[in-house]
Amino acid sequence: MLSSIKGNIKKINNNYLILENNGIGYKIFVGDIVDRVSENQDLFLWTYQHVRENELSLYGFLQYIDMEIFEILLSVSGVGPKVALSIINSISPAVLRKAALTDNIDELVKVSGIGKKIAQKIIIEIKGKMKNIIIDDTDNEKDFDLEVYETLEALGFGQKEIRTVLKNIDGKTTEEKIKQALQQINKK
Repeated sequence: MLSSIKGNIKKINNNYLILENNGIGYKIFVGDIVDRVSENQDLFLWTYQHVRENELSLYGFLQYIDMEIFEILLSVSGVGPKVALSIINSISPAVLRKAALTDNIDELVKVSGIGKKIAQKIIIEIKGKMKNIIIDDTDNEKDFDLEVYETLEALGFGQKEIRTVLKNIDGKTTEEKIKQALQQINKK
């Protein structure tokens, strides 16, 4: 099994990229990472190799925590890699963990393609596993202020946009964080 790969990006498509390592091009499904990288850039990804009867796919993640959560989501019957990747691209690890631990299906229902029934099933099946997930700076993932996230969401900003902005703020109070986030969003 491939656990990680480092190489040069040769091609970027909507939801995958071709990463060349030692003369071999690997097609890696990465979701929203394609919005943050460019061709000819060197890149390191944590990977998950998905094996099925008639398919062999590689999924890549910038953060180790995203790969761990991807694997947890795949353990839910009825959730395949595309749905799991969609969840990871839409909901931060901290928000997903809190949703699982508080039985909040609303966060999952917001993800395209997830209805109430499957959201309930996911929450039930991942709840125990999410208790063991530690989200901290060792994975380069800020355990951001959930109040800031929910405030920005209430203002109508998308989850993907909020998640990207929250990784780049460092205010000490909730008010400072909201102000910094709004300034970053308005620059785009």
